[in-house]
Amino acid sequence: MIEIFPIGTIHTPFESLEGMPIQPSEASDVEGTVVLEPEYEQGLTDIEGFSHIMLLFWLHKSKGYDLMVKPFLDDQKRGLFSTRAPRRPNPVGLSIVRLLDRKGPVLTVKGIDILNNTPLIDIKPYVPKFDIKEVTRSGWLEKNQLKAADTRSDDRFVQP
Repeated sequence: MIEIFPIGTIHTPFESLEGMPIQPSEASDVEGTVVLEPEYEQGLTDIEGFSHIMLLFWLHKSKGYDLMVKPFLDDQKRGLFSTRAPRRPNPVGLSIVRLLDRKGPVLTVKGIDILNNTPLIDIKPYVPKFDIKEVTRSGWLEKNQLKAADTRSDDRFVQP
């Protein structure tokens, strides 16, 4: 049995899914805080040396999933695993954000596109040498990725 539990909470200005940016790149000026539970604070030692961190979080408002979905950036159905749709068998999200500050168990970050009060499940440092890969194909998003700047979240991935 796999056990996943929150190690903290992510706080952002986004109280509703409606109108949220759909990718962190489109929330570049949005600030938020990541508050770790006190027992995990020591694990933040040395985090200040990184300009960016990866946040892994539980998409706690996501219930159920469909294997074929109509993503925000397209008008036809696509296979779930070729999209970033939030309703998934394991609703885990990933965002790379800029680390601005640390005060005890509280991290101030920028470039965040996450719903307020989202459970945090892990933090990892972003290291370009490890994490940047040469990309040669972007699938169906090749022609649609520029639409992200003007696209906002709606209720299409909310379970009725």
